[in-house]
Amino acid sequence: MNKFILSVVSFSLKNRFFVFFGTIVLIITGIISYINTPIEAFPDVINPRVQIITQWPGRSTEEIEKFVTIPLEVEMNSVPGKTSLRSISLFGLSVVTVMFDDDVDEFKARQLVANRLLSVNTPDGVDPELQPSYGPTGEIFRYTLKSKHQTARELKTLQDWVVERALKGVPELPMLLVLAVKSKPMRFQLILNSCRILISHHWMYFRQYPEAM
Repeated sequence: MNKFILSVVSFSLKNRFFVFFGTIVLIITGIISYINTPIEAFPDVINPRVQIITQWPGRSTEEIEKFVTIPLEVEMNSVPGKTSLRSISLFGLSVVTVMFDDDVDEFKARQLVANRLLSVNTPDGVDPELQPSYGPTGEIFRYTLKSKHQTARELKTLQDWVVERALKGVPELPMLLVLAVKSKPMRFQLILNSCRILISHHWMYFRQYPEAM
């Protein structure tokens, strides 16, 4: 060991210019690598994954599992590059997560899942959607609206027309998922005058207003 150390010291003293030049190169390389190294607070180290979100308001967990989650699982089992399949069924909500091999591109994985969704038979009015790509943090924030004077339907209307629009203005918010009852339908009052109404500066007879709306 001593001979090795003596040989290194001897070589360094005899080749001072070479050692100095090599040290400068190592320092410059280290600085460049430090500047260009991406730094993430929460690095995403898991395999590519695609989540399928399906909402069916007012349906029980058993109905969601039988008519939504299971058909999706059966269809997604044959997706190329799939490593595992996980799902959860809640009241009015189904979440199916498809995991892929590490060498599968995320955009390709989403395209494969989207193509298989076209073959899934779901109940009328039920449309499965792909959750937007997101980081490893997943769900960031969960909130509820409560009131002693307003019904659940009125709170849902407030969520749809006020809260949701404000939250969607937040930069880099990929998805906002709402779990609630149906919102209150908007009502419009028509002012009738001599059995005629004025809509967009065109006169129409009273019997025609349903088609106009």
